[in-house]
Amino acid sequence: MSDKEEKIQLLHPDPEKEAPRINTWKYELVKTTILNVVPNDEGGSAFKTLFDQVAEQLSPEELENLGSVGWYTTTVKLDLEARGFIERVPGSKPQRLRRL
Repeated sequence: MSDKEEKIQLLHPDPEKEAPRINTWKYELVKTTILNVVPNDEGGSAFKTLFDQVAEQLSPEELENLGSVGWYTTTVKLDLEARGFIERVPGSKPQRLRRL
């Protein structure tokens, strides 16, 4: 992989906060995986299990090339919230997520 890989500017649900730019392939990999594991039902799924759910879906090679699953999962999750793909289930504590 080269240093000149295509990158995407992520969004943050809080417009006051700046989100990072990451490699587009990493974004697409984690985005697709999150959207595959987060249900669209009313109860959603627990955020605290999201890292493990994402890691279970990726191959050993993908995990190695990705780097920190926790960091990328959290960062892409925030972007998906900002873009309206997922939301935090209102009133849920601890945090739960569902697809929109």
